[in-house]
Amino acid sequence: MSTTPLTVYAEDPDVLDDAAVMAGLPTDGAAVPTLGDLLAAHGVVLSEKPLTAAHLALPATSLRLTVREPRPNVAMYVVPGLGLRSRAPADGSLVEAASVAEQQGPATAAPPPLPAPVLGDLSRHPERITDRDAVLLAHDVDIRSAATYLESRMSVLVRCEKILVNHLAQEIAKESGLTARMIKLELVDSRKAPTAHGVGSREQLPGNRRAELMEKLVAAIAAAEDGELLVVANLDLLAGGTDSHLTAEGRELTDALYEKANCVLLGFCDPSLSVPEVLSSRFAVRLRVDILPREVGTPDNRAPVGRALVTQAEADLFEGYEEGGLYKHVAGLNAVRLRQGLRFAAAQYRGATKRPAFADLVRELQKFKVKTTSSFEVPNVPVNAIGGYQHVRDELLAAVEIVNGSAELPEDLRSELVPAGFIFHGPPGTGKTLFAKWIATRLEATVLVVSGPEITDKYVGESERKIRELFADARRNAPSVVVFDEFDSIAAQRSGRDDGGSRAGNAVVAQLLTELDGFRPEVATLIIGTTNRLDLIDEALLRPSRFRPIEIGLPTQEARFEIAKHYARHFRVRHDEHLLRLIAEATENFSGDDIRSIFRDACAGQLTGPKVPADARKLGELVGALRRSRQERTLRRSGRSAAPRVATDGVRTRLRDLPAGASAHRGYDREAARAEAARAAAAGTTGPRPEGAT
Repeated sequence: MSTTPLTVYAEDPDVLDDAAVMAGLPTDGAAVPTLGDLLAAHGVVLSEKPLTAAHLALPATSLRLTVREPRPNVAMYVVPGLGLRSRAPADGSLVEAASVAEQQGPATAAPPPLPAPVLGDLSRHPERITDRDAVLLAHDVDIRSAATYLESRMSVLVRCEKILVNHLAQEIAKESGLTARMIKLELVDSRKAPTAHGVGSREQLPGNRRAELMEKLVAAIAAAEDGELLVVANLDLLAGGTDSHLTAEGRELTDALYEKANCVLLGFCDPSLSVPEVLSSRFAVRLRVDILPREVGTPDNRAPVGRALVTQAEADLFEGYEEGGLYKHVAGLNAVRLRQGLRFAAAQYRGATKRPAFADLVRELQKFKVKTTSSFEVPNVPVNAIGGYQHVRDELLAAVEIVNGSAELPEDLRSELVPAGFIFHGPPGTGKTLFAKWIATRLEATVLVVSGPEITDKYVGESERKIRELFADARRNAPSVVVFDEFDSIAAQRSGRDDGGSRAGNAVVAQLLTELDGFRPEVATLIIGTTNRLDLIDEALLRPSRFRPIEIGLPTQEARFEIAKHYARHFRVRHDEHLLRLIAEATENFSGDDIRSIFRDACAGQLTGPKVPADARKLGELVGALRRSRQERTLRRSGRSAAPRVATDGVRTRLRDLPAGASAHRGYDREAARAEAARAAAAGTTGPRPEGAT
């Protein structure tokens, strides 16, 4: 049975709290007391929210009553019909507070009332829900946890996205019951604040806004009283950095906060920004409020995200809407972004003649997530886009099944079964990035392909910051796949040398390890690295619990046939199975990208220039040109000239008379070639064609 939470204030909270507990115990035929009966028997009682006669008629067993002592700066309302003045204590403290509430409303400006879904029925979709309602519902447990620490005089640092800070700061401060001082940093216009010389001071100049804000913050901290709650909403923006690179503002703020050791602090910082450890240590507790829980609401009244945060109209709009199936596609979003995404998806089909399906909702949410970032994209690599490599596909499909079915995994094994990522290693052109996009398509996920060298930066700490931001984006866009191309450039073996380059590389690897260990199985995010040099990767990243190496080598003959079949269809080149098998035989040791180039060039030849048809002859010429190109590259790497040589008898060496990969180390002997051709003809085999033979 679900209960509704209610907070009241009494001079003797323990007595009323005991009575509330006794009211919930079973009795022998006795009537269950109502809320009005319970409160009327205990003198002067004020409530946190306005109560009506309907509230007072509710059975006490349907409520979860929290009783507290009256606190300053907390809104309190008179309970109607209880005759407070006649039962007031001798000092009249509560009478005075009640009189203020009756005549002028609450003693302080009351915060917005709790959203209806929190106190209402979560067995159905709400009729309407605001962004603030969604935040309070989604993070009710986090809010209560932070408030409990603050109430115990323990400072709290909350890591969350900036868009949540205003909602959380007000609610946590209110729930803690402490006298809160919200640090408001308002910029003073230098034109209205002249100095003795008639001009604005240096700190008031628009170009030095950061210094002015820091001055105001330090002054507010100095004016705070012991035991007061200081709320600093932008701690990371004012004092961001690292211990090795602590800014002057960061030092000033750190000194001020440590001087006020008896003040309770509530600070906020964004996950993508860093706060110096010396400043973080001022906070006794550090909490993360980053992803949506699977179920939201109060501890005694919870519901799936797909029900509690989705309105009835939005659920009815999409045919086959799945309450449980939605979570996988929104787990990485915060509550505000989720509401924005749902409104975006609903707007796309407003006035549509055909009712959209649940798959359309998922697709629109993907588009919304992609629009909130400049990097991620929605992949579209079909199942048949990859030929061969069946063993690789089987292993990846097993991983997809685990990630997609993570909701059904045992809770105690979930974090161990969901893979963190893979490292695809093999020669260039074998389709490592294509495999990553293929698995993203199967996951219905967004994908980001980032080159390893793009991460590195010459400034200290910038590479680590880029990695933090990238992983934060990946969580927001979950389900997502992040592909690090040329992974060895940022994940190379850590060195013990003390030069600057080695220290920077070690810091990048350490940041990667930190981010990988911080992933949660509820957020479907896969990290894939691609490299040609697996031996260069740091051993800590190759642990099975982090990256699983998967070799994607050169395709077999059967795989080359499947690849040729796919690209022949893709580039609309007429073909038959026999021709494709001949191409597969002739392209031994070729990569999938090499085979793709054959059909791409054949297609281009049909549509441009002389418009040569892509028949067997044309495809054969393209295969021969590709082989010659490979032979020339082999010769250049061996240090020999790729041009035909002239032998002592004046005969040039021809590349086509050499086997693939052979070196032109001697002249072409025409008589020897004719003799070899004759022997081959007598034996019924083929050999080098004699000069001038038909």
